[in-house]
Amino acid sequence: MDFGVTGNFGGRYLAEQYRKNAAAGTGSGVSFAELAAAKAEEKGTAAGMSFKDMWQARFPGAYYNVMDTSKIDGSLWGRNDYPWDKYFSNNADDSVLDWKPSGAEPPMLDSKVQAKINSTIGKKAVVVPPELEEKMKNDPELAERVMARVENFIAEQDMMNPNPRKGYLIALDENGEIAHACVTSEKMSVSSAEFIEARKAREAKHEEYEKLAEEAALKRRLMEQEADERYYKSNITKKAVSAAAYEASGILK
Repeated sequence: MDFGVTGNFGGRYLAEQYRKNAAAGTGSGVSFAELAAAKAEEKGTAAGMSFKDMWQARFPGAYYNVMDTSKIDGSLWGRNDYPWDKYFSNNADDSVLDWKPSGAEPPMLDSKVQAKINSTIGKKAVVVPPELEEKMKNDPELAERVMARVENFIAEQDMMNPNPRKGYLIALDENGEIAHACVTSEKMSVSSAEFIEARKAREAKHEEYEKLAEEAALKRRLMEQEADERYYKSNITKKAVSAAAYEASGILK
């Protein structure tokens, strides 16, 4: 009996299985590739799942907005009064792109700041620039890579802070990299500036390790080459000495 999953039923089945696996926190079962293939068959196209489809299948109820946040001053994202809670909607108001502070930054424990944090707990939102969305429509593999990057970021944050009561806001740039992020948990938020600095530190350390590894490999190759040369010269010298000895004894005359 063939238990292969095909047709419209197959697409819905795999999508449902993926949602169940995601909800259970398991990494086994239906992969993105299988889900995308099933979705493509269900739609009757070869395009597969869009990034929005993957995002909302992986995180049911998550918010998705297409907006260009590149002109927002990076320092604003880290302010306690920045309206990042406004992105937790499927129709975020464009006014958030032009927001400017009206006074001194309130403390984290300010009642309004806490109310804003609490409103995001348990929610996820992603902001995709129009240019990136267009790229991903034409390049399903790019969409899958971006989804994997976002999912890895969330998994990394969950490992560092296992408290399940968190909120995630992730803003992507035109290349699918995470440009800004804000992770909220009870009574606190961590801004993108801290994430960016931490990521830069990790990347710098990784580059340093790679450089040291390359230098060590080069040094090892040079030592091996020098050893080979010494061995070769030693053999040549031994042969020359042996030939001279034979000649001196009259063997080669």
